Amino acid sequence: QVQLVESGGGLVQAGGSLRLSCAASGGTFSRYHMAWFRQAPGKERELVAAITWSGTRLYYGDSVKGRFTISRDNTKNTVYLQMNSLKPEDTAVYYCAGKVSNTVSYSIKDYGYWGQGTQVTVSS
Repeated sequence: QVQLVESGGGLVQAGGSLRLSCAASGGTFSRYHMAWFRQAPGKERELVAAITWSGTRLYYGDSVKGRFTISRDNTKNTVYLQMNSLKPEDTAVYYCAGKVSNTVSYSIKDYGYWGQGTQVTVSS
């Protein structure tokens, strides 16, 4: 079983950038499709971006397209989320999640492995 630990969150002004990292341990990282979700206060958790085990197939939520970039380094067992042009509405707890790479899915219910989350706050 893989364990996931996020880092890189913080407070940033609107228009700024942050890079989130998610380090995996305890499993074969390249067996997992990975994703970033976020949850703002009073809202449901939503998919931000996803990447297949090989990194060849990417998905982005409409609200972050053109601003966020997901990537992974299987040699470092790490997935990243580069966030540029941040907006106050990006404020949320960001979670790293993984699923075994038998099928590609963008549904939260299919991701069985989760990190503890990292807070991102964007001030206006």
